[in-house]
Amino acid sequence: MPGTGGPPHVARRLSPTDAVVLGLGAMIGAGVFGVFAPAARAAGSLLLVGLAIASAVAFCNATASAQLAAQYPVSGGTYVYGRERLGPWAGFVAGWSFVIGKTASCAAMAMTFAAYAAPEAWRRPVAVGAVVVVAGIGLTGVTRTARLTHVLVVPVLVVLLAVLAAGVTSARAGATGPAAEAVEAAFRPTPGGWYGVLASAALLFFAFAGYARIATLGEEVRDPAQTIPRAILLALAVVLVLYTGLAATALAVLGAGGLAGSAAPLRDVALAAGWGWLVPALGVAVTLGALGALAALLPGVSRTVLAMAREHDLPPALAAVDRRRGVPWRAEVAVAAAVCVLVLVADLRAALGFSSFGVLLYYAVANAAAWTQGAGHRRFPRWLQACGLVGCLALVAALPVTSIAIGIAVVVAGVVARAAWQVRGRRRLRPPTATG
Repeated sequence: MPGTGGPPHVARRLSPTDAVVLGLGAMIGAGVFGVFAPAARAAGSLLLVGLAIASAVAFCNATASAQLAAQYPVSGGTYVYGRERLGPWAGFVAGWSFVIGKTASCAAMAMTFAAYAAPEAWRRPVAVGAVVVVAGIGLTGVTRTARLTHVLVVPVLVVLLAVLAAGVTSARAGATGPAAEAVEAAFRPTPGGWYGVLASAALLFFAFAGYARIATLGEEVRDPAQTIPRAILLALAVVLVLYTGLAATALAVLGAGGLAGSAAPLRDVALAAGWGWLVPALGVAVTLGALGALAALLPGVSRTVLAMAREHDLPPALAAVDRRRGVPWRAEVAVAAAVCVLVLVADLRAALGFSSFGVLLYYAVANAAAWTQGAGHRRFPRWLQACGLVGCLALVAALPVTSIAIGIAVVVAGVVARAAWQVRGRRRLRPPTATG
């Protein structure tokens, strides 16, 4: 039974390798297996330009997160950074956006896992079961979550590297086919113009926007001032190189039109290369990638809940930490329960639209907070944070109008609830008025 006494602090048990693997697990989820097709529909032959924009924004965000995490190595990520650098309201907006948005992402990963692992009639129960199992492992200790992510992310990386090899082989052999078409098309304007390129960047950004998970676990990493910045940048570098290679080879092998119309781009790359034996492995990799992302996401969300509960921005009872295992058990259970409810009742397409909005807002606050850091804590030039802030806002503007509207509505609802909670708290503390 979790203990409730003592100070609510978690244990530093994660090694540098654990931190990198958790970041990779959060980024290399199911998104990479399908994101290139809708991104190509938006940007056409300028897909790689969209990827370059998304990569640049991600790098700016990562440097801001790394710089802040080195100064504030505690649970909560940008929620804590926003509070410390910009004030309680900025921190709340970042934390609230992250918790709601990533809870929806967790539900999506669970449903993606179930879509490949179970028949249609059993998908929702299987998705709930996956959440319960992963959360149960998390309750036994963060190091076991890291071990689970190790097991899941390695085979996914192997399969993605195999697809990359297949694509390179096919592109070299077919220099007069789709590859030549892609090169020629690169000099034609895309139908969606630069708005289409920005829309593709917004889609591609969320295929690798998991590096913040390392920062949200900052209180559980050994030697955090050194480990967290290095782990964030290393994990992001690995993913950026891998995704750039996959996007370039998919565009070369399938052509812009073929990629845009593909239901499973990486599968089609393998088939075009004559590597049909790789298709079953891709199905397994999608399943493991979704499960690995779920295993990496749940701890990050629960640690942000822990930080918000400590400051009474969420119910203080959620700040309880298990003395023996060093995990925020109530926050873990609450997040897992919320994910299960979403899996069972929600239309996740709308929820994922808010997830995109929320993550960009989260990183916008991170860049603004990093801008205010002094020379003693500055590791990167200030112009990187300015570019990151502008980039986040530009990608928000490129999201569908419905996603923006849902995002604004949910954030406003949280702000109103916090304001009402504060008014109620002040009334409780107000001394009684004398009567005579």
